[in-house]
Amino acid sequence: MSLDVQITFDAHDPRVLADFWAAALGYAVPGPPGVELGDGDDPWQAWEAFLERIGVPQPQRGAKAAIEDPDGSRPRVFFQRVPEDKAAKNRVHLDVRAAPGLKGGERMAALEAACERLVALGATRERRFEPDPPLEAGFIVMRDPEGNEFCLD
Repeated sequence: MSLDVQITFDAHDPRVLADFWAAALGYAVPGPPGVELGDGDDPWQAWEAFLERIGVPQPQRGAKAAIEDPDGSRPRVFFQRVPEDKAAKNRVHLDVRAAPGLKGGERMAALEAACERLVALGATRERRFEPDPPLEAGFIVMRDPEGNEFCLD
């Protein structure tokens, strides 16, 4: 039997990272338990109202956030506030599959387009690795708004 997995990020501002990764991956911020969000509803406003209603103190309200795949087929991503700064390179990182099945120049052009979109959302470009067949198809190393490394693959 296989098990589901949730990906968890430590963060200074969980909602900022949730918004970034939701836009990067095509995910959505779910509404609070028992709250059905309509088109155009702000999920963070719904969460604020819910957390106030159940008595969560204001300083704790932005301590956690999550995003989910609208189709329900990919893992949930969770963000939790931590006090410490990121201190070293990630030992585990995400590979965002922005060019599946593409090769050579076409692949790298697709990765560059994805890179530009993510930089506009707050990511930082670190380095491009050129294709080196037969083992390396090429990729771009990036950082999210809090400095977590990920690759466009």
